[in-house]
Amino acid sequence: MMRGHAEALMPLIATVMSDAGVEFQELNRIAVTVGPGSFTGLRVGVAAARAIALASGKPAVGLTTLAALAAPFFEADGGGALMSVIDARHDRVYMQLFGPGGRSLVAPRIATVNIATHAALSGPTRIIGNAARLIAEAWPDNEPAPAVNAMRAPDIEWVARLGAASHDLTAPVRPLYLSDADAHPQEAGILPRR
Repeated sequence: MMRGHAEALMPLIATVMSDAGVEFQELNRIAVTVGPGSFTGLRVGVAAARAIALASGKPAVGLTTLAALAAPFFEADGGGALMSVIDARHDRVYMQLFGPGGRSLVAPRIATVNIATHAALSGPTRIIGNAARLIAEAWPDNEPAPAVNAMRAPDIEWVARLGAASHDLTAPVRPLYLSDADAHPQEAGILPRR
């Protein structure tokens, strides 16, 4: 979403809970992706998860969006490496490199498409995420082409499964910002302090 995160999220959660016939008190824990991603989306999602956790008295856990994207591929095929990438715009991607079984080899970071492509050449044959096509387009012609899955967002079932498996103390619920915000306070019209 470009706008309206806060306005859309809570009614959506209420609808899902109602459709499932589940009360908030029946939840075991609240799982939320903490990024990387849109600054506004992260803040709204994290704030909602914290509020639901506080109101229900249940723990909340944070999961990286990159790990949530990668998880279903390791259940289907635990072997081999995988790179999870999200478009960070301006010829950059958020990336995380995983080894066999989903073990993190390179922690979440921001990199240029060129650097991410070189990192992928060291082993992964699978690249997933909404920036996977950017890596595939930068792939050298003399190298075997990677398998690409340009999924836009993590499967919510996998967010829930990872959240259930996460330890409450090792998965903090705070936004994972890997870059500076694109929006900046306006300089014009600032009044001098007295």
